[in-house]
Amino acid sequence: MKRWKFFKEGIKNLKQVGTVTRSSKFVCKEMLSHIDFSKAKVIIELGAGDGVITKHILKQMRPDAKLITFEILDKFIPDLESIQDERLIVAHDSAERMGYYLEQIGADKTDAIVSALPFVLLPDALREDILQKSSEYLVEGGPFVQLHYSLSKKKYYKEAFGNVDVNFVPLNIPPAFVLVSEKRA
Repeated sequence: MKRWKFFKEGIKNLKQVGTVTRSSKFVCKEMLSHIDFSKAKVIIELGAGDGVITKHILKQMRPDAKLITFEILDKFIPDLESIQDERLIVAHDSAERMGYYLEQIGADKTDAIVSALPFVLLPDALREDILQKSSEYLVEGGPFVQLHYSLSKKKYYKEAFGNVDVNFVPLNIPPAFVLVSEKRA
């Protein structure tokens, strides 16, 4: 999807997209630096948009790994489906259903979760459900990596995972925060 189309979609569906610009390569690099790609066999991406972060994940994944990427907006699905990679599973569905998609590939857990969902704009019950399921399906020691544009709701991740580290990425429009939580016993 072209930048202008992404901008228009972001304006039109801000509550679902959460931004009007794509993530910069600097944000993508910071988000993915928290994943051990040499060991990760299953990765989940929440709120894939038009696939900017998706493509960065696929470049670093093992040949035998799987990426399940969730996106609910119809406009972004053709962009995701146009990515030619047999390791990619595009779920045109809510992230609440991650357990179903893990089961479809014969997996019980995911090694990492990368999220650009606009949790600040989601209803409380939906946010809590997605974060609870993320914690449930993430392997012990696995990272939950979340993109944010403010720190006002970092408590969401502290509550769900018991910990959260903050990483600032100034080279993005707008400047961004990458919040990282680890699944602990």
